Amino acid sequence: MTAPTSPRIEHHPDILALRAHSEETTSTPVAQSVEALALLCGVYLAASPWIAGFSGATTLAVNNLITGIAFACLAGGFGHAYERTHSMSWAGLCIAAWTIVSPWVVAGHAFATRAVVSNVIVGAVACLAALALAGLGMSRSATARPGLRQR
Repeated sequence: MTAPTSPRIEHHPDILALRAHSEETTSTPVAQSVEALALLCGVYLAASPWIAGFSGATTLAVNNLITGIAFACLAGGFGHAYERTHSMSWAGLCIAAWTIVSPWVVAGHAFATRAVVSNVIVGAVACLAALALAGLGMSRSATARPGLRQR
């Protein structure tokens, strides 16, 4: 049996301030644009084998479908619960980096040029979006604690 926690922890001033600041951060047009761009990157990555025309490379097509869905779900979660998900943007960065190298790792030498170009471009844009989302989270964390200075 677990010990009961304080029934009013959700009303603690620090938690309320953190949630208010997260809401303020994600309500800016820049943050919403970055979230939308990240979501679009994930959707495009999932559909890219059929859009760019390399669905014949089955392993790369399945890889792009899975990583695209994962990236889109990750990016889609930021808008609803940013105070709990902003640190997951680093996972998005890993998925984006994998997207760049996956044509060589997954498909070996049996890949089309359009597969490489598509993955490198969407991977680079996804990396930038993930870094921007991580930066929003870090700037939020730094301003939420008054003892930290911003660089």
